[in-house]
Amino acid sequence: MIPPIAQATGLLVLSNLFMTVAWYGHLRHFPSQSWFVAALVSWSIAFFEYMLQVPANRIGYTVLSLPQLKILQEVITLAVFVPFSVLYMHNAIKLDFLWSGLCMVGAVYFAFRS
Repeated sequence: MIPPIAQATGLLVLSNLFMTVAWYGHLRHFPSQSWFVAALVSWSIAFFEYMLQVPANRIGYTVLSLPQLKILQEVITLAVFVPFSVLYMHNAIKLDFLWSGLCMVGAVYFAFRS
């Protein structure tokens, strides 16, 4: 059996993949479309995000506090967004990504230290 924290983490990673594409993918694929078209496409993608995110949070909340669950989700968001930004959206890697990642490591430490 997969431990609940691993289940929650895996579902949150998948959820964040959908979320990132829903939030930012239209910038690459529909730059000349109206915001309404982009919103409809994004909402249809976001449906799958929520189908993964809701069970992830329910499972995670059985073993984590709410602040721990939120910090975990934020770290996963950054871990998904940076490769998406660099590899898919073709943004340059900056040293600022490292500094922001270190700040997130600090947040994880303080959220989970007790």
